[in-house]
Amino acid sequence: MDNKFSRKIDKHLKKYLPKDNSDLSSAMKYSTMIGGKRFRPYLCLEACKICGGNQNDAIPAACAIEMIHTFTLIHDDLPCMDNSDLRRGKPACHKVFGEDIALLAGDALNTLAFQIIAKYYEPAKAAQVVVELSRALINVVKGQVIDIQSEGKKISLEKLKKMHLLKTAALIGISLKIGAILANAGDNQLKSLSKYGQHLGLAFQIADDILDATSDSKIIGKPVGADEKNLKSTYVSILGLEKAGEFADLNSKKAKKALSRFGKKADNLIRVSDFAVNRKT
Repeated sequence: MDNKFSRKIDKHLKKYLPKDNSDLSSAMKYSTMIGGKRFRPYLCLEACKICGGNQNDAIPAACAIEMIHTFTLIHDDLPCMDNSDLRRGKPACHKVFGEDIALLAGDALNTLAFQIIAKYYEPAKAAQVVVELSRALINVVKGQVIDIQSEGKKISLEKLKKMHLLKTAALIGISLKIGAILANAGDNQLKSLSKYGQHLGLAFQIADDILDATSDSKIIGKPVGADEKNLKSTYVSILGLEKAGEFADLNSKKAKKALSRFGKKADNLIRVSDFAVNRKT
């Protein structure tokens, strides 16, 4: 994901976001446009391409996914959830607009995402995307429930994996699946991308836990040490730093192996697997 790609997605996001300057619209635009790697839109477009589709056809869906991702971050940062003051190096939405507007901005972004899908795709395809995306979002919510209920408790590695397969990997996986659906991918292609998404999601989350334990808030753009402060079980707290790094690498390797059917077409997604565990933010 280079700056050129991010600028391309940002251009389209601005087109879809509300144009007025109400508090609600301002909060939606603030949280969506304060930065980010545009990781999930990239996955969506790459999956579309390697399955033989036109990437431009997937841009509305990719932007919708980014809005949904932003909605989950706004809600994650709220005092009733992770109570984070920073997001992407800037004050979290609720610190700028208040908890009430932040909550509603997240709700509005979630709703707008589905409106975009309904508007830009023919009915049968839109319905298929909506069903899959809704299912993934329910999994994200289930994962967040496990996260909340696990605070202050020591949980097993298996339960931690289950939580992140729901909370983190679900949205990563659906980004890939929607891109593939828009390219009319076959069942075997969808299965391979689903497996890739699961392992990529775990690798990404393990790297997140490592960064939380070792990095600096000025580098990663959000508070560090939050997991320890909130008494959360993490891959670092369960496995230790070295073993957590090895587990991230293992999942990265499994993600890459899942792409074998695509050959050279998957080179960019292979690089994403490496990026997931080697990133600094």
